[in-house]
Amino acid sequence: MSKERIQKLLAQNGYSSRRKVESLIKEGRIYINDNLAQLGDKISADDKIFIDGKQIAFAKQFVSELLMYNKPVGEECSHNSLRKNIFERLPKPKSGKWISIGRLDINTSGIILITNDGDLANNIIHPSQNIEREYVARIRGIPRDEDLKKLISGVKIEGETIKFSDLVKGKQTSSHAWFALVIMSGKNRSVRKLWESIDHQVSRLKRVRLGKLFLPKDLKEGGFKRINPEEVIDLKERR
Repeated sequence: MSKERIQKLLAQNGYSSRRKVESLIKEGRIYINDNLAQLGDKISADDKIFIDGKQIAFAKQFVSELLMYNKPVGEECSHNSLRKNIFERLPKPKSGKWISIGRLDINTSGIILITNDGDLANNIIHPSQNIEREYVARIRGIPRDEDLKKLISGVKIEGETIKFSDLVKGKQTSSHAWFALVIMSGKNRSVRKLWESIDHQVSRLKRVRLGKLFLPKDLKEGGFKRINPEEVIDLKERR
């Protein structure tokens, strides 16, 4: 088998993005056979690669795979979680291992993409893509109109201004209100933090769209469907 740069081969097999692999190499956490890895080293699937002392497995021929998963509440997006995780229901990938493209917190349900291709994951979720994320949220209490305007104009949270690019009221009861909302930020708990900034808690949150990909109505919670990776290189909506 021909040799490839270590960053490329590790990313292709789902172990991390190329940028993350470079960081691991600089930190001295990767070995090739018995030698400390260096930036620019080339390897093949016949080499023994160790990350943090643990040998990793390579596929002789890499096959890029991409899944859309309907995540239920109660599952985490990490292999290292002691709780249920999103990978337990999935078939074994043909190459490498599954990684999530971005994350949803344990109390959020809905659409999430999963792949075995670290390069693909990095290309899809990179901040330069400016991907829209659409959610349906149930909020405790009835927010005031002047507070809703703040969420549209932007709120400074942890040194960064975050806002909803669209916010539509839905049904209301005496204790709760439903909203459809769109946000560009993919940072952890951004939606919940925005509502908390106006003293309202999110009691239910579901992501229904990621860029141009909508969660199909017939895809049950805990179910998945395969997607052609070529179809999602650019997730931006075309208006």
